[in-house]
Amino acid sequence: MATYGKKLIASLFIMACILGFMGHGAFLAPEKTEAEVNYDATLYFPLDRYPETGDHIRDAIAAGHSSVCTIDRDGAEANREESLKGYPTKIGYDRDEWPMAMCEEGGAGADIRYISPSDNRGAGSWVGNQLEQYPDGTRVQFIVQ
Repeated sequence: MATYGKKLIASLFIMACILGFMGHGAFLAPEKTEAEVNYDATLYFPLDRYPETGDHIRDAIAAGHSSVCTIDRDGAEANREESLKGYPTKIGYDRDEWPMAMCEEGGAGADIRYISPSDNRGAGSWVGNQLEQYPDGTRVQFIVQ
């Protein structure tokens, strides 16, 4: 009986330690933004078709940019202008933005990467076709796979 009691106390102590660490965020994933928890649709982005764009989206999300795009087509031009400030054009490359200019989350502070025009423009066309059915204000979660 004494051995059982010691094991129980040891187990409770270990659980308390783990819960204590978790309470301090040691084992918790970063909290998601409200937009990343609340979205209206999911878009599975094809990494195999557009590898440069897919890598960029995945890396930008991993660096803390939103995985959710709130469609705002009217704001795209202004967002693009803001996001590309300070990123000069380079011959043979497009400047890819994440979040995209057509996203409310885009604009100043967007992650910019130079990628091949064929990958960027193909991906842009593909995304545009996938999202044309959705009105502005729709929140779309992007998952690169």
